[in-house]
Amino acid sequence: MISGLWNGISGLSAFERALSSQSNNVTNSNTIGHKSDRVSFADMMYQSGYGKGVNIQSVQKDFSQGGLKDTGNDLDVAIEGRGFFVVNDPLTGETFYTRAGNFKMGADGTLQTVDNKKIYGSSPALTNLVSSDGSTQFNSDYSVDISSKQISTSDYLESINAKATDYTKTAKDSGVSGSGFKDKDSKISDIQALITNYKEKLELFASDPNATSQASTSQQNQISYSTFLTDLQDTDDFVEVTVDGEKVRQYFDTDVQTTMNLFADKLSSVIGLTASVDATGLVTIDSLIPGKSFDIREAAINTSSPAITETISPSNGTGRAMLDDAREALKNALEAADAKLIEMTHTIPSSGAALGAIGELQLKLDSLGITEDVFGNLSIENGAIYAKDGDNKFLIGKLETVMFTNPNGLDPQGNNLYRATKEAGEMMNASNVNNLVGSSVELSNTNLGEGLVDLMVYQRAFEASSKSITTSDEFLKTAIQLKK
Repeated sequence: MISGLWNGISGLSAFERALSSQSNNVTNSNTIGHKSDRVSFADMMYQSGYGKGVNIQSVQKDFSQGGLKDTGNDLDVAIEGRGFFVVNDPLTGETFYTRAGNFKMGADGTLQTVDNKKIYGSSPALTNLVSSDGSTQFNSDYSVDISSKQISTSDYLESINAKATDYTKTAKDSGVSGSGFKDKDSKISDIQALITNYKEKLELFASDPNATSQASTSQQNQISYSTFLTDLQDTDDFVEVTVDGEKVRQYFDTDVQTTMNLFADKLSSVIGLTASVDATGLVTIDSLIPGKSFDIREAAINTSSPAITETISPSNGTGRAMLDDAREALKNALEAADAKLIEMTHTIPSSGAALGAIGELQLKLDSLGITEDVFGNLSIENGAIYAKDGDNKFLIGKLETVMFTNPNGLDPQGNNLYRATKEAGEMMNASNVNNLVGSSVELSNTNLGEGLVDLMVYQRAFEASSKSITTSDEFLKTAIQLKK
């Protein structure tokens, strides 16, 4: 009878705690990133074959995947797979871990939880900065968008952005006749061709960023008119050559040297070419576009045909050196038009920084020293954080996730946070075992159907335990009455 009382009391205690645990699951069924509690029961010691009741053996978190919900919010991110986000409390310096990815931008521009704790990750390195005037950020002077490309490999993430000042307003005629003279319109046309070439090379590089780096070469042709210069004597005489199917002709003007200088100037006005002539009548034609081939044929002075020699053959190049050559050619052309170029390359290892080196993530572009604008349109793509400003898209950070040998050993703190313990085991980088889904959150993994069924079972078990107590009490009363 006493055992019956004890068994009933243990049942009341165990099922009251089980009801509390399961009701917590149910009430958090809409909590972002919530992991439900799983209750395990165990029978208590036996004596002479009689059990002594029930006890709660453990209450463990169920870290199974919750469903994902598309929120449309730029800073929301869900973990699909194992792992936790790293959270730092700026007030205490404590580190916590969470699955809840409903983030926001704090007043200081950092990525934060809804209760103002800092989200940790890795920040990019400015691995390459090319600037015509020493500028270190995009400012209002750079009004011409050149390119923006995001590159992802197994080794690194990278964004390459380039802008220029308005070359159409600064370009003007310059140079010496016969020695690379360029008029304003030719300079503008050259720059536009070089921008196209740069974009093409950037696309080619992005398609195979790990290709062997090999420099480009620019085509050079020479035509020796020296033997036939005496044929240039009156206004009906001419010097000419065909470039990509278009005939370039200059009639005799003033004297032989003036005529040859004007001929070289006409060749320099062909898009992507520059030409010069020396006193002997040797015309040198250089391509301004690395790797681009030009068809040069049918050189003539009147009916005479001088020889054409390709002194340097064009080579497209490969890898990063190819891209560097395309950008350098564009930069030179812009500077020749009194314009400026700036190109920024930001890089983060795909595996992220070492966990000991991660820190807060700044989202404001001006604080990062990238642009004068404070904000860009933010997005998170598989953990990589991008800020778009106009047509430029900058890599500004990467979320890092960690996992533990025994996640059930983590200590729940409330507010969707967990604290590491010895029981949780070793902390490891989880980048390779999950997928981070932008503009989404992970829902609670509570199963409402099972939860409600368990609540009813625990309720009935609680009632049954109370019945065993009242029954045992009646037995005791009867025994006492018999003794009297």
